[in-house]
Amino acid sequence: MTTLLEARNLSRVFGSGPKANVALDHFSLTVDANASSFIAIAGESGSGKTTLARLLLGFDRPTSGEVLYRGRDMWKMPSRDWWQFRHEVQAIFQDPFEVFNPFYKVDHVLSVPISKFRLARSKADARSQIENALLAVGLRPEETLGRYPHQLSGGQRQRLTVARALLLQPRLIIADEPVSMVDASLRATILESLRKLHTDFGISFLYITHDLPTAYQICSNIIVLYRGSVAEVGDVDLVIKTPRHPYSQLLISSIPEPDVETRWDDDETLPSRSDVTLAPTRGCRFADRCPAVMPMCRETIPPLYHVDEKRAAACFLYRDLPVLLPTGEATPEAVV
Repeated sequence: MTTLLEARNLSRVFGSGPKANVALDHFSLTVDANASSFIAIAGESGSGKTTLARLLLGFDRPTSGEVLYRGRDMWKMPSRDWWQFRHEVQAIFQDPFEVFNPFYKVDHVLSVPISKFRLARSKADARSQIENALLAVGLRPEETLGRYPHQLSGGQRQRLTVARALLLQPRLIIADEPVSMVDASLRATILESLRKLHTDFGISFLYITHDLPTAYQICSNIIVLYRGSVAEVGDVDLVIKTPRHPYSQLLISSIPEPDVETRWDDDETLPSRSDVTLAPTRGCRFADRCPAVMPMCRETIPPLYHVDEKRAAACFLYRDLPVLLPTGEATPEAVV
């Protein structure tokens, strides 16, 4: 397998001493350069999702571990390799409002990458590329170009950021909560645009989200993070429909059911994150919230156990099963 992007034992710690916050703990992931994939990185707020995205995009340096682009350490690459990296790995951010300068027409966010990366032979060619990118994400050029950001809806602005990424014909798009600030009525349209880019153009996606229904809708594999560590990883159907890790079960059970007769249990048996002041300093990070906690959970970090053909979970409930990967490593390809 030719590797496009690899996270190797990534850790990111903020602060130091007793108050240090471990945002990501020995995380590993490989994105193939030749076979496209659609992987969800899921978890509640504070699980390390955005920290991971920033590390993979080269916005932050890891405390330990490496990010490798085509086998080269990202932070030791020469400028020409960074230029190629920015061409092949693009980002879609959570807030479509912050991408645009309100003093420029929206054309600006599309024309800049064409100019910077010298993608067009002429102005007519640049215009053609912009129009094709807009059509690919479901926008009409005649209704979009020439306007200022405030004249477009949030959904239109977010699809513009998708079009901007598409212009560079990337191999990988890291999408950090791309629909969380968009009206529910527009989410399906944007998600369909992402899926179309994956199927029609062979672009790989890392879809970072706390929204499990959307992850189930468009992703093939999923990695569930809890406080910077991998809880469960594997086929999205298995993880969402029959979660095996207690934390994954908690996440799935928190999804409202579309049934007016269904009542949520008022007697919550699991403590919320607000009831747990600090993550355990050793052992499983979910131990203080887990209904199945055992003494070993508080002393030792569990490895990923191969619980199904296409799924692994980091939980001592499955300690009689084979160990798939060392603690913290989460490569869906190894599971599937």
